[in-house]
Amino acid sequence: MLSQDQVQQAVGADAYGPDGEKIGKVGQIFLDDQTGEPVFATVNTGLFGMSENFVPVSDASYSGDRLTLPFDKDRIKDAPSINPDDGHLSPEEEQQLYDYYGVAYSSDYDTSDTDYVETRTDTTREVSDRTDSTDDAMTRSEEQLRVGTQTREAGRARLRKYVETEQVNVSVPVRREKAVLEHEPITDANYDEATDGPAISEEEHEVTLSEEVPVVTKEVKPVERVRLSTETEVRDETVSDEVRKERIEAEGDVGYTDTTDDTTTTTTTTTDDDGTTRY
Repeated sequence: MLSQDQVQQAVGADAYGPDGEKIGKVGQIFLDDQTGEPVFATVNTGLFGMSENFVPVSDASYSGDRLTLPFDKDRIKDAPSINPDDGHLSPEEEQQLYDYYGVAYSSDYDTSDTDYVETRTDTTREVSDRTDSTDDAMTRSEEQLRVGTQTREAGRARLRKYVETEQVNVSVPVRREKAVLEHEPITDANYDEATDGPAISEEEHEVTLSEEVPVVTKEVKPVERVRLSTETEVRDETVSDEVRKERIEAEGDVGYTDTTDDTTTTTTTTTDDDGTTRY
């Protein structure tokens, strides 16, 4: 069971499961309207802590700056959806939560709604006036958006090498020999060669002809290198959400004193017809 001091310290602290896994931030702690004992806490989970889920804290413990809960993250994330902004839980909502978490539930209340006091951090949420106050001033707080980024996979790119075949036509000049018949008249220069041999005979002369034909060979030659790299582009995206701001109303003829800087300024305000002054 959390003490009253631990209740104040636990709001806004990190919440962990029994296995040591971090679940989220403690958003609110709800106190029993009759006994003042802490019975439920809400834990902010999900992207940017947008989801707020109820979890019993009867068996929770607080040490250092962490609240250890007896339920794991998945169990808390799948808890029944109940609006924590109502400031109280009905007996039906209590029963629904206790049944979900398997916690024994007993109630000494009547059939009317059972109010719970919510305790909030002094930076973003109001500290309930049910808790003991050490002075006569109220703290006005407001919620502020804290937006960050997280990296996720947006897609994949890959290089794939494959072979394709194409027809290449190349013109190559080739040479070919052919026989040519030449007639040479008998002259004094060739007379001896022409009369060497029988006067009348039968003879054959043969000439070998040659030609060039195309010869194709192939060689593999590297032509370029290709690789994948990444580059980062930056763009602005607008996110929006609702934030709550506390307002303090004063009733009656009330003056206004601003002591937020080194000087003190007193201003007399005009109240509404119903006697309410709003700041």
